Amino acid sequence: MKNLHRLFATLILFVAAPCALAAGQLGVSNAWIPQAPPGVDMLAGYLTLKNSGDAPVSILAAQSDRFLTVTVHQTVIENGVSRMRELNHLEIAPGEEVKFAPGGLHLMLMQPRREVLPGDRIEITFLLSDGQRVPAIFDVQGQDATDGATHEHHH
Repeated sequence: MKNLHRLFATLILFVAAPCALAAGQLGVSNAWIPQAPPGVDMLAGYLTLKNSGDAPVSILAAQSDRFLTVTVHQTVIENGVSRMRELNHLEIAPGEEVKFAPGGLHLMLMQPRREVLPGDRIEITFLLSDGQRVPAIFDVQGQDATDGATHEHHH
């Protein structure tokens, strides 16, 4: 009976190993939120996502205890007018890096549950199509840190 259990366990490893190797691996860096004026109920979040795995990663949603809703948006120009469009999912190819930045991709952070202040560290979790949950910590930057077009943020 023990040999049967060993054989079964070995078979599971051989069957599951290729699945484990063909997995996406989502990395998060440079996650930040610019300070908003008091009373604003909509903020933006920026970061860089990288898929260091060998399979696509598909982000279906994002959530945070600090905001009622968190959505992924893309800024597009239509007939010379800048508009935001919500993305229902975001697919990141193996080896691809996607930057969320002002004027492009960004997180919309709506209805904060309490005031968002410089120095706050806010967790936002990405929900992936394969069931993984990838948490990221966003640093809230003061107005002085977000002024100008050459914002860089490093950890």
